[in-house]
Amino acid sequence: VLLAESGGGSVQIGGSLNLSCAVSGDPFDTTGMGWVRQSPGKEREFVADITWSSGRKDYRVTVRDRFTISGGNAKNSVFLQMNNMKPEDTAVYYCCAHMPTLTAWGQGIQVTVSP
Repeated sequence: VLLAESGGGSVQIGGSLNLSCAVSGDPFDTTGMGWVRQSPGKEREFVADITWSSGRKDYRVTVRDRFTISGGNAKNSVFLQMNNMKPEDTAVYYCCAHMPTLTAWGQGIQVTVSP
């Protein structure tokens, strides 16, 4: 199972980016997908998550009013719309896919917010 992120890059404070992640590879059955991020010198932290069966979406408190997570119809892709971005959003963002027996991770994609 492979996860491929796209859509990262540099943006100014207050700007927007839309991250995408697609799952491919051996037959798989995801129960949900999500995003985490890691800034230099910091622990990896939860950003947002979506569960397919319930449609439930969970967010980190500091991004709840600015980020929106959504999933593709085939349940093999996830998106993260990031608005009103702040310098503290600068990090490597990792996509994850939750499956019954494991969670698969993407390679990560850099997001940089600057003045």
